[in-house]
Amino acid sequence: MSENTFYPIGTPGTAWSNEQKQQWHDAAVKSRSYVDEVITKLKSLSSHGFNLLQYGTLSIDINSYPLFALQSRNWDIKKPVILVTGGVHGYETSGVQGAIQFLHTSAQDYLAHFNLVVLPCISPWGYEHIARWNPYAVDPNRSFTTDSQSQEAVHAINFVNDLEGEILLHIDLHETTDTDESEFRPALAARDGEQYIVDTIPDGFYLVGDSENKCVDFQNSIIKAVKQVTHIAPADDKGEIIGSKAEAEGVIYYPVKKLGLCAGMTNAIFTTTTEVYPDSDSATPEDCNNAQVAAIESALDYLIQIHLPEVAK
Repeated sequence: MSENTFYPIGTPGTAWSNEQKQQWHDAAVKSRSYVDEVITKLKSLSSHGFNLLQYGTLSIDINSYPLFALQSRNWDIKKPVILVTGGVHGYETSGVQGAIQFLHTSAQDYLAHFNLVVLPCISPWGYEHIARWNPYAVDPNRSFTTDSQSQEAVHAINFVNDLEGEILLHIDLHETTDTDESEFRPALAARDGEQYIVDTIPDGFYLVGDSENKCVDFQNSIIKAVKQVTHIAPADDKGEIIGSKAEAEGVIYYPVKKLGLCAGMTNAIFTTTTEVYPDSDSATPEDCNNAQVAAIESALDYLIQIHLPEVAK
């Protein structure tokens, strides 16, 4: 889409009406199965030391979109809590499938140290329709706020707030894709009645940390591990990644609570958001899932080596 091409819904310079949001919704096409690709995989995890818990459903279709979390079966209030979230943006496939892969492979290895809770697909309608927004043209990942207009965010917040124990880590799994530039950013500009400004997509993996709680060594340890799986996004000629200063290799920072991002939904001591690039010529879908798993594992390994000994003292 060129700089002078307007998104084909609405009027340039005018925010969408409810009718135009409905037009956007009606144009969305169901392209994959939440039941087959997510729920079926989750139901087999009861033998892996986890309980499958339904924490809500989406009102657009209460039978098609139940919301699920996997929680350590032997929950111990003395252990720190690890929160993993995926699929806040439903179209970001490896966020969902990477979380599920972690549950099926290495998650059990960490149960001696932590209480684990995983919300692998926060936005199932978005997953099926390969959409960034929910059915009402609301971005869930700008909606983790007290006045949220996203059912996806509200259900997740309520569930997490009811967890017993201290949340030590929250890692939120995302992707940055070529369709961010060809579809989702132009749609955002059209929805809000703003001018669409052409931007670029970083080629590689990067992290978004919390500018109010940077945890620099923690972020760097994840980048070091993920480099063994996929390439890290270089900064552009301005020293930036996606418009923000790269403060270390593959690491930028946002004010996550102020922006209403999922990574700001708790007061966890350690937080980060992964951004995998699935459209690279150098990365396969398997690489993308493996990068998400490597990010989770390296975050947990860091806590075991650096933080847990301090807690024990």
